[in-house]
Amino acid sequence: MKFFTVLTFVLASSIFAQAPSSSPPANAKHPFTFEDMMKMKRVGAPVPSPDGKWVMFDCIDVDLGANTKISHLWIVSANGGESKRLNETPNHEERPRFSPDGKRLIWTSKATDPTQIWMCDFDSEAGRLVGKPHQVTNISTGADGAIWSPDGKNIVFVSSVYPECNPPPPGSGATSDDCNKQRDEELKNGKVKAKIFTRLFYRHWNAFTEFKRSHLFVVGADADASVEAGVSPANSPAMRLGQPPLHQEPRDLTPGDHDVPPFSLGGQDMYAISPDGQALAYTSNIDEVEATSTNDEIFVVPITGGTPRKISTSPGADTTPLYSPDGKYIAWRSQARAGFEADKWRLLVYDRQSGKTRDLTEKFDRSVGSFTWVALAMSDDPDPKNAPNTIFFTAEDHGRSPIYCLSVKLENPTAYIPGPDPRVEKQMRELHADDLTFAKSTLFFTDMSATAPNEINGMWMPDVLGTFSSDVVAPKRITHTNDALLSQIDMQPLESFTFKGANDEAVEGFMVKPPGFDPNKKYPLKFLIHGGPQGAWGNDWTYRWNAELFAASGYVVVMINFHGSTGYGQKFTDSISGDWGGKPYVDLMKGLDYVEKTYPFIDKNREAALGASYGGYMANWLLGHTDRFKCIVSHDGMFNTESAFGTTEELWFPNWEFHGPPWKQRELYRKWSPHMFADKFKTPTLVVHGQLDYRLDVSQGFDLFTTLQTLKVPSKMLYFPDEGHWVLKPQNSRLWYKTVNDWVDQWCSPAGSR
Repeated sequence: MKFFTVLTFVLASSIFAQAPSSSPPANAKHPFTFEDMMKMKRVGAPVPSPDGKWVMFDCIDVDLGANTKISHLWIVSANGGESKRLNETPNHEERPRFSPDGKRLIWTSKATDPTQIWMCDFDSEAGRLVGKPHQVTNISTGADGAIWSPDGKNIVFVSSVYPECNPPPPGSGATSDDCNKQRDEELKNGKVKAKIFTRLFYRHWNAFTEFKRSHLFVVGADADASVEAGVSPANSPAMRLGQPPLHQEPRDLTPGDHDVPPFSLGGQDMYAISPDGQALAYTSNIDEVEATSTNDEIFVVPITGGTPRKISTSPGADTTPLYSPDGKYIAWRSQARAGFEADKWRLLVYDRQSGKTRDLTEKFDRSVGSFTWVALAMSDDPDPKNAPNTIFFTAEDHGRSPIYCLSVKLENPTAYIPGPDPRVEKQMRELHADDLTFAKSTLFFTDMSATAPNEINGMWMPDVLGTFSSDVVAPKRITHTNDALLSQIDMQPLESFTFKGANDEAVEGFMVKPPGFDPNKKYPLKFLIHGGPQGAWGNDWTYRWNAELFAASGYVVVMINFHGSTGYGQKFTDSISGDWGGKPYVDLMKGLDYVEKTYPFIDKNREAALGASYGGYMANWLLGHTDRFKCIVSHDGMFNTESAFGTTEELWFPNWEFHGPPWKQRELYRKWSPHMFADKFKTPTLVVHGQLDYRLDVSQGFDLFTTLQTLKVPSKMLYFPDEGHWVLKPQNSRLWYKTVNDWVDQWCSPAGSR
């Protein structure tokens, strides 16, 4: 029996459809435009109601003219249908969460500055809010990331505070929040803006830390922050009970000079509350030098506060703890190797009674992504009391992200194979799923593709494992927020190909053809290079490097998942470290050779290379190693490997990739540094960089542009004073796409396609 098998459920055709059946005729469609992309609603993670009737989600709307993004709360029947706004306010609202009994709803709102947690009663029969929402928190440092305790008594949330303010200075007569507010005001109003650093990690990603730490706070679910302002909403829980409303100052559960949770770019919560509501499991890195450490650990602390207890032991990262429904276990994602952010993510399960931890994915050579617990009985023992805990999870594989399941019996953990059907195996492997969650026999998740952004899907599960079949499983698309718009756009599907790359090993690539594609014509090529470097192209959607949008102006787009890419096994991912300009460069050149030879519609005299982050590094490497491209776009790329070490913040990254700091590995740093080959630069190059990029400092972009200009290589620089590693503001994004595409058109104009 295979250890893992993709869930081979029969999917309703709507799950893969990109447009409703009433789509207009093909000749009414138009090529994809940037304005189309900005009109698309950006659907967040599914949040099902406890009774399984409704699915809540936040959804971002972009106002290009106003240069804003605003999130609203939406609701849809779990059976599908029309989605509707839940709360018709102009405020930015996100992260809805149902109370365990489904009668209340909390969310994060920007109705005030800073953001706070709000609450309102919820009518599950009608699927609507009841009464007037009220504010739960009123903390000066803001509140976000709220979750309910399963007993419904408490709410845990995140706030960034000054660690020395908890407890406040002795004899100050101030509360912790008074201390934080005073420190913020002093910083804001001070005439001197200088900062004094005594340790690393003084800035991260795109901001300076301001000497704050994220902490987890708890507040009673019946607390009402509006009481502090002398307001007693009639719909507050206390008033409904005929009692005075309760106001509580939130209590810091994780005091100290460490971030809880650590910085994250999104994904699953890094903290969870036990089913009995008595304990909080959370993630934190307590190593002395955070800039060189990936050693996030899992801790448990009583919900009433106290001394935390560390339960993880891996020298690598441990994160996203999640209690099993029966409270017996805690599962989390773990990496075995210290200092390597792209190590395989394993699935560990900790037995709370015995204290033993098991790796359930030891024989599974992919990284575990989003996961959720499900309690279902087995067909050979349908007694619910003996139901094992089952985990469903996603894992990246060959440019996709299918759903897997594992029946957990710690004595003998094995994979459960739910009635495999070879007719739908290929379809299931096309999923790019994420954000798994379970409620009332239904598994909910988001799915995207190269031709459509996130939508929410539901997959009905039987009460007893072992009875899976096409008759009882009816997964379907639940939301259709962008179908009408997509039905008007001409986009070609993502196509994959495989060739022999470095070491004669199989390497996968992807292609997107332009709208109205004619195989008898010749088309210019945009050769996209992904970042990471441990990242991958695949059947997914992005607003920043959208292959469909790049193809829309008459180009064939080609993307190669070179050695170092994820989704092909950990050995393949590991192979790039210490070899940045080696095997990946060979793969890219062999991949380009392959498509030129295999696809006669590609005009090899009109090819452009474009990349960001590591892709920007490789664009710079191409500059000194080949003249086959008519032009290059280098976005946020490393140009001088040695100087980049001194200006980045996450030092574990160069320490791993180049096997130590420059003064210990100078030969390796210089071997793979693009600046060492500047005497060979000839290709016209567009340089793009953001001032707030602290992963790859803006000095790398300036250094490259200065070198190109000095060498009189045709070049241009697009500089963003208000962007970091990514270009996120709508109008900046429009300028980015226009500048990049205009540069490529200047040297590889598609007007001559014939």
